[in-house]
Amino acid sequence: MKAVIKTGGKQYCVEEGSVIYVEKLDGKAGDKVTFDEVLMLDKTVGNPNVKGARVLGEIIKHGKGSKIKIFKYKPNTTSTRKKQGHRQPYTKVEIKKIG
Repeated sequence: MKAVIKTGGKQYCVEEGSVIYVEKLDGKAGDKVTFDEVLMLDKTVGNPNVKGARVLGEIIKHGKGSKIKIFKYKPNTTSTRKKQGHRQPYTKVEIKKIG
């Protein structure tokens, strides 16, 4: 059984037993999480969500992604150079049940 869920402003195609990386969620490792915004369940498309459908998952861990470097440069002006970067936090979730 497949489903498309929405969390953190993004959409994910999931199956039972799949592991996904989503935007950081509240909770500790081992906690259960429920995704109520199910956009599609098998071949049933919601308008905008499928009524009564939900996806259950378990938080495996929290972490930070790899470093993203941002460099801004404007030539022939006042030699503007700006270097920034950040590490995006994520949550690793295992999908347990779709229904």
